Order: sequence, then C-alpha cells, then structure tokens
Amino acid sequence: MAFSVVFHHDATDPLAVISAPPPDESSHERAAREEREIEAQRISNLIDDEIRAERAVRKKEEDAVKILLLGQSESGKSTTLKNFRMRFARDRWIEERASWRAVILLNLVRSANAILDALSQEMDDVDMDELDAFKFDDYYRQYKVRLSPLQTVESNLKRLLGATDDIQPRKQISSTTIAPCGSPEFFVRSRTWRNFLQTTRNPEFLRHSFERDLPTLLDSTDVIANGKDDIKALWSDDHIQAMLWRRKTRLEDSAGFFLDSIDRLSVRDYEPTDEDVLRARLRTLDIQEHELIVDDETDAPKWKIFDVGGSRTQRHAWLPYFDQVNAVIFLAPISCFDERLVEDPRVNRLEDSFILWKAICSSKLLSRTILILFLNKMDILEEKIRHGVTVKRFLPSYGDRPNETNDVVKYLRQKFKDTVRYCSPEPRVCHIYPTSVTDTKTMSVTLISVRDGILRENLKRADLF
Repeated sequence: MAFSVVFHHDATDPLAVISAPPPDESSHERAAREEREIEAQRISNLIDDEIRAERAVRKKEEDAVKILLLGQSESGKSTTLKNFRMRFARDRWIEERASWRAVILLNLVRSANAILDALSQEMDDVDMDELDAFKFDDYYRQYKVRLSPLQTVESNLKRLLGATDDIQPRKQISSTTIAPCGSPEFFVRSRTWRNFLQTTRNPEFLRHSFERDLPTLLDSTDVIANGKDDIKALWSDDHIQAMLWRRKTRLEDSAGFFLDSIDRLSVRDYEPTDEDVLRARLRTLDIQEHELIVDDETDAPKWKIFDVGGSRTQRHAWLPYFDQVNAVIFLAPISCFDERLVEDPRVNRLEDSFILWKAICSSKLLSRTILILFLNKMDILEEKIRHGVTVKRFLPSYGDRPNETNDVVKYLRQKFKDTVRYCSPEPRVCHIYPTSVTDTKTMSVTLISVRDGILRENLKRADLF
C-alpha cells in the first residue's frame, strides 16, 4: 500500500508554488523527483565549471602578449620566429627539427638548378668565336646532362611538402642590381606545413609519415650524392661565379651555406642542425601563429607571435592584427640597398622598407604599441661593402660618408629613428637592433633584451612598475 506525503508551502512566497513538490506525491515519485533534481544539479555544476574554465582561458588570452612580425618578403621574419622558438620552446623545436630535412634538401637542389638555368641562358646567349663557343658549350653541357636528374628531385621534394608553384615566377630584372632568377618561387599553405610538422609529435602519425616519406628523402639524397662533385665543381668555378654576377643572378641568401655543406647534407643518415633549419627557406601563405612561454614565472603570460606575409599581395592581411597588439617587431633588410622588389622592379627594396616603416609608425591603431626595429642582414651588408659595392651609388642621400658598414648602419638607424619621431601620432620610444638573424649566439642575447624590454613596458602600462 502506497502512502501519500502531503507538503505544505508558504502562501506568502510567490516562488513556493513553483518549487514545492506536487501534492499527494508518493514516496516512489518523490525518490524519482529527487534523483532528477540531483542529476539536474550535477549538469548545472558541470556547466558552471565549463563557464569558469572558459573565463579563465579568455582571461589568459586577454593577458597574452601579442607580437606582430612585420616586414617585406625575405626580410628575415620567419628566421626571427625560428630564433624565438629555438630559444623559448626548445623541446618542441628539437622534436620538429628532423621534419626540416626535405626543406633543406629542396633549398640545396633549387640553388643548384638555378645555377644550371643561368648556365643554359648563358649558352644560348654566348657571344664568342665559333671555336671558343663550341668548347664552352661542350664543357658545361656535360654538367647539365649529368645533373639533369636534379629537376626531378626538386619536383618530388615539392610534392612531398605539399608545395604549389607561385603565379609570379622569378625573373630577370633590368637593373644595375643583382636580381632573383631560377625556377619559379613556391609556397605551401601554413596549415599544410603545420600538419607536416605535427607528424613528429604524434607517434602514430610519425610512423605513417616515416614510411611514406623516407623513400623520397633517400632517393633524393642518393641523386644529390651522385652529383655532388659536379655541383661543387660548378659552384667553385670562377667562370660560373662571373657569369652569375654578370647576369645579375641572385641566389637565395642561404645558397652558399647549403652548397658549401653538400658533403654533410648528402648522406643517408643526415640529421638537420639548428643552423640548417634557421637558414632553410620555406615560403608559407596565410598567417603563422605560435605561442611561447618566455618567462619562467608560473603566472607569466604567454606570448602569441604572428608572422604575416610580407609580399605586396599579402599586406592587406596585416590590418586585422593591429588591434590590441602589444609590440611590433619590424625587420628592415638594410643589405638590400642595391636590390629591387620582385613584385615591382621599379621600387628599391630599402625604399620599400622605409615606406612600410612610415605606414606602421603613422598608424593610429599602433600609436601605443611598442616598436622594435631589426636592421637585419648585417652580415650580407658587410660582405657587399667588402666586395666594393658603393652605397651612395644606390642611395645618393648617403653622400660622401665613409663606405664602411658601421657608418652605413649609423646613417640608416638615424633615418628610421627620424621616421618614428616625425610620423608617430604621439611620442614613443623605438628599440633598434642591428641584427643578423642567422647568427644564433648574438640573436639569443638580442631576444632576451627584446623580451625584457617588452615585459618592462607592459608592467609600466599596468602601473605595476
């Protein structure tokens, strides 16, 4: 026999009717109701926990230090990002380092193929008497025939990386400067490259990737090893070097490093070093975003570093990232005073850097943003001056100042500082560093200085300094 339980409620409480149990509720009905209420409370608690967790994540996102890497294409942004990751995310950097082997081999092969392409053009255009022309053509044609498999190697490595040919090929530029030349520029999507790197951090993906990619890597290595003596002979040939200079053929900045290291790179058990990865060039589209912990403090905010494309067709994507950014690290390759943009051969690359710098300094969205300027590629600037390139020939405003590296850097440093002074919406400090971002030792010191400077500025703005 079931007994009914009668509950009485306070008639003065308007919510009592809603919260009170049903009249004449049996004990079984009461037990079921209470069980439902306990489950509902459990779900409510879970929702509250999720909301608190989301708020904590959002608070961390708001507290994160946001850094933008800006500059024209090939200014050194990606290498700077690599330095940050090598210094402040060392474990993950080491995990991913092996994945760069295909990129490094591709850099080497593209450089060799660029030389062979220039050689082909030279043999087509050569202007000498018939006998000399025959000897020249016959001698170098042997290299072209023996190294022809490198074209297939380049295609296979591109396919392995998921690369796509750019619509803008490298081309000869009619100018007094050295211009890019060779096979068409290529790129990969940032997401494709991130997925490629993640295979090194997932054992299952790593095994699958290893089985899939290893044959291509080993076959490519074997082809390079078979042709390395010919590649070294071409690279060290004085006539070839003179031809590259005469034809204004500019190889990648790292071409010499990889060509000089071909003996080490062309063995089957080759493992990339830090310097190999730093010097490897891989053009990515879209925005690259990386999170780093740059301070050992438990509650230290994470840093979010955004590397955005620097070519003219990609600069429209910069603006959305200007909002609530803490610092801009701008890379100005000052060695490019004698070079012109691939996208627009009428524009000097150093001039383009000044135009971009002025736009950044003038932006009201960035008026309270910390500005950090890397006067980059100091090593290449020094090499050009050592080889007799005269700065004032390409930069008339330099005048009769000494054609020495330190004097050039001092002059350009002041020009960039003047831009900050006259174009900023409000007074601010700009931190300027002469850099060679491929120099890991000096860059490590520079990055510590950059980190400390940004943290100090953030503390000041939070009134905690």
